[in-house]
Formats: sequence, C-alpha cells, structure tokens
Amino acid sequence: MRITLFLIFALLTLLPSVSYPQDGWKAGTARTNITPEENMWMAGFASRTKPSDGILHDLWAKALVLEDAQGKRALLITTDILGFPRELSERIRQQLFDKHKLTKEQVILSSSHSHSSPVLENSLTSVYPLYDREADKIKRYTVLLERKIIDLATTALQSLQPVKLYSQNGVVRFQVNRRNNEEKNIRSLSELKGPNDYSVPVIKVQNAQSEIVAIIFGYACHPTVLTGYQWSGDYPGFAQIGLEKAFPKANAMFFQGAGADQNALPRTTVPLARQYGRELASAVERVLEDKMDELSPRLTTVYSEIDLLLSSPPDESELQNIVQTTSGYSKRWAATMLEKIKKKEVLITSYPYPVQAWMIGEQPLVTLGGEVTIEYAIKIKQIFGNHTFVMTYANDLMGYIPSLKILKEGGYEGERAQMVYGLPAKWDASIETTILNEVIRIGKKAGFPLP
Repeated sequence: MRITLFLIFALLTLLPSVSYPQDGWKAGTARTNITPEENMWMAGFASRTKPSDGILHDLWAKALVLEDAQGKRALLITTDILGFPRELSERIRQQLFDKHKLTKEQVILSSSHSHSSPVLENSLTSVYPLYDREADKIKRYTVLLERKIIDLATTALQSLQPVKLYSQNGVVRFQVNRRNNEEKNIRSLSELKGPNDYSVPVIKVQNAQSEIVAIIFGYACHPTVLTGYQWSGDYPGFAQIGLEKAFPKANAMFFQGAGADQNALPRTTVPLARQYGRELASAVERVLEDKMDELSPRLTTVYSEIDLLLSSPPDESELQNIVQTTSGYSKRWAATMLEKIKKKEVLITSYPYPVQAWMIGEQPLVTLGGEVTIEYAIKIKQIFGNHTFVMTYANDLMGYIPSLKILKEGGYEGERAQMVYGLPAKWDASIETTILNEVIRIGKKAGFPLP
C-alpha cells in the first residue's frame, strides 16, 4: 500500500503544472435553474392562447465574476428569458450594490430573448390575455427570479480563482434579415438580402489546470424558432447544452447581439432549433480550439443613461380610430392610451436608455438596452473596429431600437412595436445619432482603441 501511494505521489509530481500569477485575472462562476415550477403564460408571441404545458429543456441563469490585477470587479449575468423590465433590473442592481458594492457600471444583466420563456411582471403584459390567476403566477415567478439572481451572484463572488482570459470572433450564417427577405418564400430564395452581422464573439475563461470554466459567446439573431408551449432557451439553449457537453467544467453563457431584425429561417420545428444550436456551438468550438488573443488583467467599466426622445403621440381621435378599426395588442394599446388621457396622466416624452462599455483587457464590449437592430452593431464596429463585441437586450427591455433608416421605413420594428411595449409614440428621428454619440463618448472613456 505504501509503495502504491509513493508511486502515485511520484507520478503526480511529474505532471506539468500551470502557474497563474496572483496579480492576474480571477474569475468566479455559478448557475441556477430558473425553469418555472408551474405552467404559466409564455413571453414573446401574442398569438399564444394558453399557458405553457411542459419542458423541452430547462432555463438557466448563469454568472461570471471577473476581477483584474487591481481588484476591480465586474459581474455578467446571462439568462434564458425574454428580457429584464426596468423595474426588475433596478431592484436587482440596487441589491447587488447594497450587498456587494457593485455599481451599475460593474453589472450587466443580459437576456437571450428566448420566446419560450415566462412572462415577467411589468413586461409586455398588455400583449397577453391574462386573467387574475395567471397574473399572480407571473408576480410569484418574478419575485423568485429576483431572489435567485442575487443568490447566484453571491455564489459566483465566493468562487474566485486564478484564470486566464482569451477572446476572438467566429462566424456562422443562419441569421436572415427578416425585413428584407419574406419568410414565406425563404425556402425558394437563392440569394438573401442584408444588412447582416454573422460574427460570433467568444471569450474563454481557463483555470490553472487548463480547464475551460466559462465560455461567453453571442450571436445576433432572434430566438424565435420555437412557437409552441414548452419551456426552452430556443436555439441558444441548444447551443449552451452542446458546449457544456463538450466542455463539462464550463458554464456556457450566451448573450444576444443586435438581432432585433434578424430571424433564424426557416423555423417553427424542434429539429431546426437543434440544428441552429449545433451550428452556433460548432462555430464557438472552432474558436476555442483555434488561436485566441490573451487578454491582459485590466478591467474598465463605464455606464450611462441617456434620454431618448419620443415623437408626438397620436391625438385622441386617432386613438379612437385605432380602437374601432383594429384588434389585439393595437386595440389594447390605444384603449390604454385613451384611459391615460381621460385620467389626465402625463404621457412620457423620453426614456432613460442604458448604454454601457467594458474594456476587458484588450477586448471592447458595448451593451445596449432594448431590441436593437443590426445596423447599430455594424456602425459601432465601423467606429471601433470589427473585433468589438456588441451585446443588446441588456439591463432593460423597453422596446425596439430601430436605426434611422428603419424608423423612416416604418413597419413593425420602426413603428408598431412601440404599441407592444406600451410606449405612447414611436421614437424621435434623433435616436440613432443620440445612441451612437453616447457609445463613442463612453467607449473613449473606457479606453476603446480607434482603428
């Protein structure tokens, strides 16, 4: 027995060891299951007529805490939900400050925007035909989700270990610009029209044992492949499952890019969702196995909120006409606006919009709130370089964020979507300039390099 133990010890001493400097990166990870415990109304599609009826795969919230050589920390939370409404986001971030002294600039609350996730309180509730019992379920789930995310962050903060960070872009091409290509004709099209951004941003977190402990990856495409009544993370959920199977020590954490006008097409079947998930996971695996850029242990975080102006709302006669001539969410929206006017409530004329910039070593990351269309990512990369990562649906989900071109064209993303989100009017024509100017300002403040 002594000889056997001696031999084991001797062999262990011969194994190569990786020594990470104590003044390098540290990271902590955690995950928690956020699948609802009861059937309840699902988010994303106004066409659904009943609550959920099962689970395709579980929904998750995952956390990554980064600490640089100077002790500066940042927390990324990714979730398989439609998005964080402002009230919930504010409560979570306030608790993170009270408990862990993490400011808004140090926290990102990211959502995949899965349309097979639960409705949250104060988020698009006018879209769904909810009655009291369903509303109570939504309130209970929202409270539970809030508590789970705070506990998740605490667990991640308690698990810091020395790591190295690497970043690089991959590519996959299943996103389709839904404004420029008709879905009903998608199978017969021989040429797809843009604009598009096919990049797959990836950050690898590797511990001292050379094990990958976290994979941060994104893609700009609506998770609307599945339209049924089973909980799932849609194609990003399948991608995360595939990556965690390939890298068992890792948390695979998906973030949504500027995919508000991008769909995975064709769609509507589980095999298609699995296919897109496999394609995305394969693109990420290729990046992880290829040459990646190591990131220096320096972290800079900047956050701001800017006033996005709204255009003039419809007058009372226009609203009455909408009530009389339309149905569904348009009618409910107009009726709600008329009720506000009747009560002499003051309609908002602007919205506090979150913009964020992180510099993770040499890797620039921009986050924007809302459902951001693809042209923003394209223009941000034109400003700061194609290596810039763009994350949207972050910190607040208040509506669609159309480019000026889309705003002028109208349609769902440019005009009608404000009804879904309960805004009193569409955005003012200054929206694109206002957002991009703020991205430039805080990007420079965070140390983004200019090409």
